[in-house]
Amino acid sequence: MSRKVARLTLDRFEELRAPCRSCLFWELDPVRRAQVCDGEETDEKEAWLSGVLREWGSCGRVVLVDDRPVGYVVYAPEAFVPGAASFPTAPISSDAVLLTTAWVHPDHRGGGLGRMLIQGMARDLIERGGIRAVEAFGDRGFRSGVHGQRCAAPEQFLARVGFKTHRAHPTAPRLRMELKGAVRWREEVEGALERLLGVVRPKQPAPKATRGTPKTPLPQHREVPGQ
Repeated sequence: MSRKVARLTLDRFEELRAPCRSCLFWELDPVRRAQVCDGEETDEKEAWLSGVLREWGSCGRVVLVDDRPVGYVVYAPEAFVPGAASFPTAPISSDAVLLTTAWVHPDHRGGGLGRMLIQGMARDLIERGGIRAVEAFGDRGFRSGVHGQRCAAPEQFLARVGFKTHRAHPTAPRLRMELKGAVRWREEVEGALERLLGVVRPKQPAPKATRGTPKTPLPQHREVPGQ
């Protein structure tokens, strides 16, 4: 089974069968959401994604299992996500981008794919430069987004993948992940991997000839007639 993280494109987004493909909670404010006709939600969401890709650049990652998309994350500056204003812990910090959606198909949860998506997001933002952190609104308790009031990633998941509480709240805490810490974490992991490989596959130095010790000639192979 192959697993990899790739850039979220319109084609890959179209292949996803996530229920949040047609959700416009983040993309539109409540007034504009109410004006969208039934059946046009997915088209509106794809138009939003296309606009962010054009104006800001890469804004998501998708995880592929055997080349089939089974999960994705979306992130963008807060200016592109007016739905964030409905959270009691808004706005996010000026030096951060907002993680809005984090979804993995139920059949593939618990296998580390969510962590792969967050790491792919962090790598993208680090390479882009100029962004210090990622923030997200956590889903906490029975009164929050689990029951449809808000679309937010579970607080426990965010904590497991490196986010820390930045502003506490009983149902919608705001969490933050410093990208500098993500860089340091990645370097530590890569260093540990190199050390592990060094133990498993140590380099064998070439033998050194000792002065004054005559070399023993190798035995000559003789062909035996009839063999």
